[in-house]
Amino acid sequence: MDAQVSQAPLVYIGTYTANSGSEGIYVYRFDRATGELTFTGHTGKVANPSYLAIHPDGRHLYSVCEVGTFEGKKGGGVSAFRIDRRTGELTLLNQEPSSGGAPCYISLGKRGRHALVANYSAGSVGVLPIREDGTVAPLSHVVQHEGRGANPDRQEGPHAHCIRMDPAGRFVFAVDLGIDKVVIYRLDETTGKLVPNDPPFAQFHPGAGPRHIVFQPDGKQAFVVNELDSTLTRCAYDASTGALKPVQMLTTLPEEFTDNNTGADVHVHPSGRFVYSSNRGHDSIAIFAIDASGALVPVGHESTRGKEPRGFAIDPMGNFLLAANQNTNTVVTFRIDTRTGKLTPTGHQVSVPKPVCIQFAW
Repeated sequence: MDAQVSQAPLVYIGTYTANSGSEGIYVYRFDRATGELTFTGHTGKVANPSYLAIHPDGRHLYSVCEVGTFEGKKGGGVSAFRIDRRTGELTLLNQEPSSGGAPCYISLGKRGRHALVANYSAGSVGVLPIREDGTVAPLSHVVQHEGRGANPDRQEGPHAHCIRMDPAGRFVFAVDLGIDKVVIYRLDETTGKLVPNDPPFAQFHPGAGPRHIVFQPDGKQAFVVNELDSTLTRCAYDASTGALKPVQMLTTLPEEFTDNNTGADVHVHPSGRFVYSSNRGHDSIAIFAIDASGALVPVGHESTRGKEPRGFAIDPMGNFLLAANQNTNTVVTFRIDTRTGKLTPTGHQVSVPKPVCIQFAW
């Protein structure tokens, strides 16, 4: 292997394997100068490893198994892998049930001692301890959400879609599309249990369908993409209490667009100056600037050059954005203008069957 390529950062792409020809999690090297991806391998068959998380040690990766039946029982699963930093190769260490169907999001606690998983179909969230050898232990806690929302087709019950900690690692936020809430917990690192917070949740407007949450690097604000009405909500955040308060909502679509669309993913630029969210239907990345007051200001839209951009990622240096077009089986690279936040396609793209989630292992 070329020495320069072997030292390039790793990129892992989670996919849907069912009826897609996918071979699990795809591994690439990332060129810091051009944004080009160079294929190095894949895991082989692991059922629907759609969403991924990289351990803080950079040597372990965790994925969901987004299925309805796992090891012969109802529910999904979580997989643990070891990363070979020289080659990027993933070695499956073990798997554990997620105790709920269609787990669609996984993240890690601040110290990397617990994996947090959101089960979409079940409307539940769970905690799996991570052992010193990188394997996942059986669930230490599962919390079942309750309620329903205004949309009878999509909000007939709870649908947990995201779970992650704030930048300080003090509070856990579970975004539930089915009940229009972000439920707030504290993680007891000793017992591995989710403890209800006070305040216990942030309420979003009826029918919003909150999907993913991200925080500004300074931890003062959070941004939630709402799937069902294609909006982006800015929230003030009190890092001392965990209180999350919606203060601004903007559409992620251009005014002239009237066809069907669902919001998908959201990320903040490492500089903290821009927010990006993906549109499935308009098939674009919506770009927002954050002004001096902290408010969102629309900048524009950039086509993802494909269909259904489910997930995307920004490289840690803030120079490139990679968009995963689920329905055209491509990952496309864009250069970020760090002055304006605008995106320009680089001409680089790779073919990946049903790409969902992109994670950098820097």
